Amino acid sequence: MITFDDIRPYNDQEAKRALHKAALNPLTLKVSRFLFPDKSPFYLTGLLLKVEGVAHFQENVMAQSIKSILDQTSDGLEISGIENLKSINGGYVVISNHRDIVMDPSILEYALFSAGMPLTELCVGSNLLSVGYVRNLMRSNRMIKVMRGLPARGILESSKVLSAYIRKSVCSDAIPVWIAQREGRAKDSLDATEQAVLKMLDMSGDKSFTDNWMELPVVPMSISYEYESCDALRARELYIRKHRGTYTKKKGEDLNSILTGIRQYKGKVHIHFCEPLSQSYIETAAGLKGNLRYKSLCTAIDAKINGSYAIWNTNRIAAALLDGNNSDLSNVRSAEEIQNFKDYIERKLDTVMSKEIDRAELRDILLHIYANPILRNA
Repeated sequence: MITFDDIRPYNDQEAKRALHKAALNPLTLKVSRFLFPDKSPFYLTGLLLKVEGVAHFQENVMAQSIKSILDQTSDGLEISGIENLKSINGGYVVISNHRDIVMDPSILEYALFSAGMPLTELCVGSNLLSVGYVRNLMRSNRMIKVMRGLPARGILESSKVLSAYIRKSVCSDAIPVWIAQREGRAKDSLDATEQAVLKMLDMSGDKSFTDNWMELPVVPMSISYEYESCDALRARELYIRKHRGTYTKKKGEDLNSILTGIRQYKGKVHIHFCEPLSQSYIETAAGLKGNLRYKSLCTAIDAKINGSYAIWNTNRIAAALLDGNNSDLSNVRSAEEIQNFKDYIERKLDTVMSKEIDRAELRDILLHIYANPILRNA
C-alpha cells in the first residue's frame, strides 16, 4: 500500500497553518521589502495571515509576488503555445528544460494563471527544502517532494512512490504536473531529457507502453532567459568540476542560488508550451525495445523544447565572440549592444574570480553558457 504523505503538497489546512507560521518569521519582512518596495514592510505578513488555503495562496500571494519579481527584474514575459494546453481533456505532465530553481516553475504557474488555466503541481528536489521557511512556502504552493541523495535502493523505492503519485494526480484527479527534464539545472545550457525521468513516469503504468503514455499526456515546454540565471555561479561550478573532477556544494549554496535567481536581472523571458507528444510517435517508440523506447521519447521531447527555445542577442553575441565574429549578427542592433554584453561578462567574472581560477578559461565557459543554445544546432 503506497502512501504519499511524505511527498504530497500541503492540503488547505496544512498550508494555512504553515503560511501563518511563515508570516511571523522575520524573513518575511525582508522578502516583503523586496517584493513590494512601495508598500509597508508588513504587507506580505498581512497577505499570509489572510490565507485560507492553497488556491487562495496561489491566487492572492504567489501571482502578485511573481508579477512583482518580473516587473522588477525583467523586461517582460512572452507566452506562446497556450492553445496547446486547451485541447487536452484532463491532466497532463509538463516536461521542461531547467535553468532556475524557483523561477522556472513560478513563471510557468504565472503564465497559466494569466491565461486562466488550471495550475500545476510542481516536482521539486528535497535538497531545496532543508530550510523550514522555504519548505512551508513551497509545499503550500502545490510542491511534490522529489527525494535526493538516496542510496540506489532508496532511489528505486522513492521513484515508484513519485511515479504513482504523479499518475494519480494526472489520471484520477485531472491535475497537471510539472517536472524538469533532468535532475538539476542545465549548468552549461545544453538542455537534454534524461531517460531516468521518463522511466520513473512509466513505472506506475499497468497497461501497454502506448496506453501508459496516452493516459499521461506529455507537454514539452521551453523557458529561456535573455540573461541566464546564476550565470557566473554556474560558470564557476563548471570550471571547478573540470579541474577537480567533482564539485561539492557548501552549506546554504542552494538557498543562495534561489535568492540570486529571484533577484538578478533577467532581460526578456520567453515560455512556450509545445504540442503534446502524439499517439503516432508513442506507438513508434513502443515498437522499439528496452531503453530505445525511452531514448526515442527523449529525442522527441528534446526536439520540441530546443525547437521552441527563444534565441536572444546575448546568445548570438556570445557565439560570435567564441568563433571570431563569424556568427550571424544581423539581428544585433549595434556595436554598443555588443560592447555592453562584453562589459556584462567582465562584471560577472569579477563576482566569482579567485586566485586559483584562470580568467580567460572562465570567460570561455561563461560565453558557452550563452552560446550553447545556438552551438548545439550548428
